[in-house]
Amino acid sequence: MTLSALLVLADGRFPAGGHAHSGGAEAAVKASRIKDAADLESFCRGRLHTTGLTSAALAAGAAHGLDPYELDAAADARTPSAALRAAARRLGRQLMRAARATWPSPELDALAAAFPRGAHQPVVLGTAARAAGLGPEEAAHCVAYETVGGPATAAVRLLSLDPYQATAVLARLAPEMDHVAGRAAAAARQGDVDALPAASAPLLDLTAEQHAAWPVRLFAS
Repeated sequence: MTLSALLVLADGRFPAGGHAHSGGAEAAVKASRIKDAADLESFCRGRLHTTGLTSAALAAGAAHGLDPYELDAAADARTPSAALRAAARRLGRQLMRAARATWPSPELDALAAAFPRGAHQPVVLGTAARAAGLGPEEAAHCVAYETVGGPATAAVRLLSLDPYQATAVLARLAPEMDHVAGRAAAAARQGDVDALPAASAPLLDLTAEQHAAWPVRLFAS
């Protein structure tokens, strides 16, 4: 494992398409659930410990070498919202393009061939992490960070929120990100897809379906 590879994969400038997605923040802003930095912190914390934990475990499982096809099916089962499943596959397809160009790998090639319309993003991320020489913990940390980093960045654009305040939210959540990544990696190391967390956030599922039907929106999801 190289620290630099982890930084490349976790960098928001890595061309994986995440900048076009708000992680549910756009719908939350419209519903007045996010109005300021305090609301943003509560939103990110809830997302981190539910869907973030689930996604981090899927990525950690892929990085650990669990069957990616079983992991993709598990991701489908853990994502009730059709809109979120579609978004996860679009993000997976974009991430796959970037990952194959950055870390050429037979495992990435096989996954791309098996899912031409895109595997779930956490599964692709974990496979990319494995190709980069990273392990379950590093893959889980990437997902934990992007789980809160995406909504924080989106809130800056949606609310004209002070970017210093948004960054401070991420800093305050750092210990919890570490905790979630540790839980996810520990679950992946059990070697059983069925043992991975299946935490959910029903409100995110409901608002994702509503958001997908908006005629005008700033973010894809």
